Amino acid sequence: MTAVGPLDALFLLGEGRDQPMHVGGLLLFELPEGAGQDFVSGLYQDMLAARAVNAVFARRVRQRAVDLGYWSWEPEDDVDLEYHVRLSALPRPGRYRELFELTSRLHGTLLDRRRPLWEMYLIEGVEQRRFALYSKIHHSMLDGVSALRLLQAMLSTDPDRTGMPAPYALPGAGENAPGGATVASVGRAEQKPPLARVAQTAAGVGRAAGGAGRFVAELAGLSSVGMRNAVRAQQSPGAFQAPRTILNQPITGARRFAAQSWARDRLENVRASTGATLNDVMLGMCGGALRSYLLELNALPDKGLTAMVPVSLRGTAADGPGGGNSLATLIADLATDEPDAERRIRRTMESTSHGKAVLSELSPLQNLMIGALGMGSAGPAAVLPGLAGRTPPPYNLVISNVPGPVENPLYWNGSRLLGMYPASVVLNGQALNISVTSYDRQLHFGLTGSRRTVPHLQRLLGHLESALQDLERV
Repeated sequence: MTAVGPLDALFLLGEGRDQPMHVGGLLLFELPEGAGQDFVSGLYQDMLAARAVNAVFARRVRQRAVDLGYWSWEPEDDVDLEYHVRLSALPRPGRYRELFELTSRLHGTLLDRRRPLWEMYLIEGVEQRRFALYSKIHHSMLDGVSALRLLQAMLSTDPDRTGMPAPYALPGAGENAPGGATVASVGRAEQKPPLARVAQTAAGVGRAAGGAGRFVAELAGLSSVGMRNAVRAQQSPGAFQAPRTILNQPITGARRFAAQSWARDRLENVRASTGATLNDVMLGMCGGALRSYLLELNALPDKGLTAMVPVSLRGTAADGPGGGNSLATLIADLATDEPDAERRIRRTMESTSHGKAVLSELSPLQNLMIGALGMGSAGPAAVLPGLAGRTPPPYNLVISNVPGPVENPLYWNGSRLLGMYPASVVLNGQALNISVTSYDRQLHFGLTGSRRTVPHLQRLLGHLESALQDLERV
């Protein structure tokens, strides 16, 4: 039994019917040359035939008296793959529109806490001889970087390789997981006698107490220069001073998802001409797109929107504090009140440079505390009924950029991966999330919004293209 990390526990505590707390991803594949009509159904049967399940995917969350009221992970002795892994098909004509509508419905449903907190859907019938794989996993189990690494581990640069398992069946992939998890056979998850489990829980509490001691020590370390720097970080232009917008209203459980890819070279050219980072160019696209989108709805505030940008603390799969999630955060000024694209991206660059400079002066654990502050600052509106939209939001939306495999095309059982689109969490009062990853010289944008709160979400895709064109003219 393994204790749930403090940041991970926030994702469990904050979940409700209107606010599912899982992250997901949509992988788009091209059928191999000569593949028959039963190719995808054959893949599905192979997925169900997995003889072992990674221990990360073979555990349930529990909160019981024996654990002293603390969340913990408990091995699942009977992982029902036919429940977790499902075969679906699109109605004709199988356009991306139908694919995104299905993804929207799947992403809006809660995971069952009586089971391991993940699901996977193999989707056939996509136009142009394509199929898709949509997966979702609770944010308490993995952050976006870790989830992407698991997805990458199931892929290969060899187009002729076969017998490649899904992420939940990867042998040894759990060795670097939080708590030192390893592969567990289906139906034979480790069971300990009650007294041993109580002792293990007590040891976990002891480790947690030690962690709390380190937390206090690090917090004390922030009391001088570090604390002043952290405070200055929150006082940077626009930080935690976001205007009220239609994006910062109450949400419902239904989701809308849209996605599109852009050539990385286009953003690289803007980066070279402006001196920005690639992430700044991506944020500049988002700022320009949001400005046009809100103008179209006659809902653009006089003050510029801001975005909370997660920053991964993981240098390798095994490092980084914080359990399943190891994140710091910074606040980016999207400058949506500025009509000129060049001045807009300069403001964004200034705000991100300031935030990164402050984070670089802090230890990993101090960065994690700043991350918890950034994540938790939206908490009251997210969990208290009626508060969303009535108080000034700390930021207007979350924009996340998770680096992926940039250069080479990848394959899964002979099928070329064409796109990988993140689907993330939206919070009450924070009704839009934009997540981006890179692959095969492209940037793949996944937009997740509350269906009722964010109207015409798909129009943002056209505005993103227009915003990139504006930046290319700078």
